[in-house]
Amino acid sequence: MKASRDILLVTGLSGAGKSTVLKTLEDIGWEVVDNLPLMLLDRLLDAPPPAAAVGGSQPLALGLGSRTRDFDPGAVATRLTAWQQAHDEAIATLFLDCAGSELERRYAETRRRHPLAVDRPASDGIARERGFLRPLRDVADQLVDTTSMSANELAALIRTSFARNDAAEPVLSLSSFGFARGLPRDADLVFDMRFLRNPHWVPALKPGTGLDPEVAAYVAADPAYEPAVSRIEELLALLIPRYRAEGKAYVSVAIGCTGGRHRSVHVAERIGSFLRARGFSPTVSHRDLRATPQDPLEGPPATS
Repeated sequence: MKASRDILLVTGLSGAGKSTVLKTLEDIGWEVVDNLPLMLLDRLLDAPPPAAAVGGSQPLALGLGSRTRDFDPGAVATRLTAWQQAHDEAIATLFLDCAGSELERRYAETRRRHPLAVDRPASDGIARERGFLRPLRDVADQLVDTTSMSANELAALIRTSFARNDAAEPVLSLSSFGFARGLPRDADLVFDMRFLRNPHWVPALKPGTGLDPEVAAYVAADPAYEPAVSRIEELLALLIPRYRAEGKAYVSVAIGCTGGRHRSVHVAERIGSFLRARGFSPTVSHRDLRATPQDPLEGPPATS
């Protein structure tokens, strides 16, 4: 038996935010098809999910509106009802509404023409479309009035309402690196560990890395270590949920020291463990772990 999936029809008044909704759904892991000709609708619904779908299933969002070829709201409502009965699979409908005055303002601001009023004022097309879409509005499972909503507010509402648990979390990467070998290009947040005492200048520790217990203990014994690292951990615990709420798909945190082999490696491992204990799932990597130790890169040893 074919596993059931989430299917959402997204429709509504032109200019009410359909593009924003579909883009947000795509960002949180939905398969999105916009303005598919109606003659191909049944074929799409009967098709298997994409090969990349997680667990063999991926939610599907269908964007339909006045720009869709051969669009007939009454026929769409009838066809969807028949398909659901034949396949025992539900299709939810999200209808985006908006006050006419606000739609007029948006069209004037963007200088776009309304699809149903190419050679007439936008108000004519808005009024015509409102009546045209009445059959779908009447059967909609969810109605969202975007009159007073910004694009960001609408996107946040969609993420909150439709994100699956596995798609809602940003991909969290935590990496160590050496400043002497250049900053990571894709880092969102960079923390500098060069204020901690450097194991590179301890002959017994120099060949090791921050993964070795002796090196980790030496770094952690610095009086500034605990107050600084614990504050960084708490800051990340605060920021990552905020990034998630804003829909950020990737969060990259880079921890640097001079050579990228000792202090940054240990601190990245510690912060990774802290974040996992808080329910996050970071991927921890060490860019310069296998680099050859070089005294000139490390600068002069610190003096006490």
